[in-house]
Amino acid sequence: MSGPSVLVVDDERTLARSIKAYLSESGYDAEVAGDAEHALDLLDKLRPDVVFADLRLPGMSGITLMQRIHEFDKAIPVIIMTAFGTIEGAVEAVKLGAFDYLKKPVDLEELKLLADRARETSLLKHELSYHRKRAAADLHFAQLIGESPPMRAVLDRARQVAALGETPPVLITGETGTGKGLLARTIHASGRLAAKPFIELTCTALPANLIEAELFGYERGAFTDAKESKIGLFEAAEGGTLFLDEVGDVEVSLQGKLLRAVEEGVVRRVGGLRDRKVNVHIIAATNRDLERDAQTGAFRKDLFFRLAVIVLHLPPLRDRGQDVILLADRFLSRFTAKYGKDVRGIDPDARAAMLAYPWPGNVRELSHVIERAVLWSQGGMLESKHLSLMSSVDASSSLPGNGVELSQLDRSLIEQALRESAGNQTKAAQRLGISRDTLRYRLKKFGL
Repeated sequence: MSGPSVLVVDDERTLARSIKAYLSESGYDAEVAGDAEHALDLLDKLRPDVVFADLRLPGMSGITLMQRIHEFDKAIPVIIMTAFGTIEGAVEAVKLGAFDYLKKPVDLEELKLLADRARETSLLKHELSYHRKRAAADLHFAQLIGESPPMRAVLDRARQVAALGETPPVLITGETGTGKGLLARTIHASGRLAAKPFIELTCTALPANLIEAELFGYERGAFTDAKESKIGLFEAAEGGTLFLDEVGDVEVSLQGKLLRAVEEGVVRRVGGLRDRKVNVHIIAATNRDLERDAQTGAFRKDLFFRLAVIVLHLPPLRDRGQDVILLADRFLSRFTAKYGKDVRGIDPDARAAMLAYPWPGNVRELSHVIERAVLWSQGGMLESKHLSLMSSVDASSSLPGNGVELSQLDRSLIEQALRESAGNQTKAAQRLGISRDTLRYRLKKFGL
């Protein structure tokens, strides 16, 4: 069809044909149905821009037809045509959702004007809906602060992902504390699945049997403590998003079952005998180099390629330049309000110290540093002494010519944090800007 489409529903064939001919001359593609049942059959094929329906139709009434049309698509405007003696019924139809009504005998010029107005109103509603959705998306993305080129690039790509009608799996990569979870939640909240569930599982340092039970659920009697059946997170996230944080820590023995769930949309509960279909959008995140792990066999290649259809890499805070100051100002505003402190800004020396610091814990560490500084501050400005940045890391020093072993640096930072926290793991994790579970995983990894 070349022009806007109109469906005319009337059992007066002569009138219906006259309307069709007039609208066709005016640039519309018109179809005629003699009763409501025929009109409903044409809906999916025609998807009309406007419907004219007689109030009194054989069988189903015009009002009932209008309600059925709105069940199919609420955006389709329906105009009720009525004889003089049934004006009250037409007015009632307008109260129930009809766009307008038209009196018989029909003035064809008036009918075309109504069709034009109904279509224009429908287009405006669609445009308003589009801009509202865009505004809602921008509102969510406003939480992700960043003006540096690498951050703007990843946010632009994330907006494109959120706008997709059908979204393949997304893999978010980046160091611990860069905001991978926030980005995942923002993509979900800004897209078509916003009203659907967002379910999150952190895979760090969890044994395979526990992750399997969490993801896929279990049947009663599947193991000793399974006193009743329980659905898994795949089923709980039906129609929405399942976020697998630190997916690189899933044991290889479970990765095959995870691949089937992601690729085929099929899960089987632990101890179960039948497969269950699920419709879930997958977002995964990792701080590991999964491509390298896939080459060494530490992570299944087929699962990596399935998860990495779209890859979004969050840059470390040390590579984001002035974003450090933008984030610090946002955190300052948040924590002064939270704790009722009268801190109006950050002095130049403190800003310079923050720009020079490498931020091994990234945005999460910066948040903790500003929160602590707000609590300790006594005056109206945050000073460098309030920041308590880890003095052992000298951002201005150059790296050795033969390179540096990052795992050794990681271990050294953990050892220092434990010393400064008198062995308290919770405090050490806070100093490092990581979760306690992540710290425990790394303590086990380094044999500490």
